[in-house]
Amino acid sequence: PMVGYSTMREVLLWAQTTQAAKVKFVYYEKGKPAEKMTSPEVMTDAQQAFVARCTAVVVPNQKYIYELWINNKKVELSYALEFQSQTLWQWRSDPPDFRFVFGACAYINEPLYDRPGKPYGDNYEIFGSILQKKPDFMLWGGDNVYLREVDYDSRTGILHRYTQARSLPELQPLLASVHHYAIWDDHDYGADNSNASFPYKAQTLEAFKLFWANPNVGILGEDMGGITGHFSWSDTDFFLLDNRWFKIFEGNKTLKTSMLGDKQIAWLVEALRYSKATFKFVVVGGQVLNDADVSQNASVENHSEYPAERSFLLQAIQNEGIKGVIFLTGDRHHTELSKLEKGVKLPVYDFTASPLTSGASGDRALNEANTLRLPNTYIGERNFATLDISGTKKDRKLLITVYNTKGEKLWEQKIEATEWEK
Repeated sequence: PMVGYSTMREVLLWAQTTQAAKVKFVYYEKGKPAEKMTSPEVMTDAQQAFVARCTAVVVPNQKYIYELWINNKKVELSYALEFQSQTLWQWRSDPPDFRFVFGACAYINEPLYDRPGKPYGDNYEIFGSILQKKPDFMLWGGDNVYLREVDYDSRTGILHRYTQARSLPELQPLLASVHHYAIWDDHDYGADNSNASFPYKAQTLEAFKLFWANPNVGILGEDMGGITGHFSWSDTDFFLLDNRWFKIFEGNKTLKTSMLGDKQIAWLVEALRYSKATFKFVVVGGQVLNDADVSQNASVENHSEYPAERSFLLQAIQNEGIKGVIFLTGDRHHTELSKLEKGVKLPVYDFTASPLTSGASGDRALNEANTLRLPNTYIGERNFATLDISGTKKDRKLLITVYNTKGEKLWEQKIEATEWEK
């Protein structure tokens, strides 16, 4: 089982069976096991990869214990099955403190279909280290699965790859008791560095919707497609962007090049303007602030390859007076924190965290000419990060802490909301 999105009124619970079966969840508030509730029952089938998605109706401010039932039998598992509803704090108290984990690039080996040589994935114990940090939720920053050449051109292959990754034993306890949200990047969207032309993106979008449990996907409209979405936690907003569906490669001499596309950027700017969140996290697969020229490296992507679009977006943040913007990005197989502050009234951050279990970049990008990288924040090994938001409503603070696969601290950085008031 996996715990998906949480609101004050409902929580999405997810499970996958190995064959057609009846699935339901029984749940109760902590400390009240006699007052059990039951989700609607779902019949899984092969066409939907034997996935069950069930809504648990909840009330605010509660923690719950749940049970997974398959074919009217309770499934006994060796790890905790828990979830929580969000807190109704507005007009009543300071916003709740909370912690979430951010990471990207999770490669799970399957030797039959992997490239020959040294396995690309490793250190799966990282998922246990993440669980030990007791986050409220985890935010997956793309490349959460790695489609292989054998997968790209068939629905069968795509669903197999998601199932194979989701079945990792080390991942199960984390899935079962921490809420999960996700975006995608090129490897769970399609082939390496793929763009709007990828011919099987309807199939990968279907798989994303099946295997992840965001509260909304594709909010630009049914005719637009993509995974663009949004959710809130406490006094914080998260804007989930799609850097693949609308992407037109740089260098195209006929079409307007873009990473995000005009309509998605228009939605983002207006959504950021409307948001009253203290911190506004914009989650996207590729780096935004990194200003290094990577045009001569075909394996590297970032928003600097689209200078007009990048400039428009960053200028819009300044023109509209949008405070508290922090980009959360992955893709690069290293971690770093960048900050735009010179020549602007409102600072903007870009925190890159990767990889989780994929191959790490080592020092390969350490000397990359990213003029906005903050000192001593580059990490070239597998890692993850916790982001803690705390403090009173008028004095909120963000603490970013980066850990290695064993859960040992590598660095931390504090960002105060008052920084945008100076």
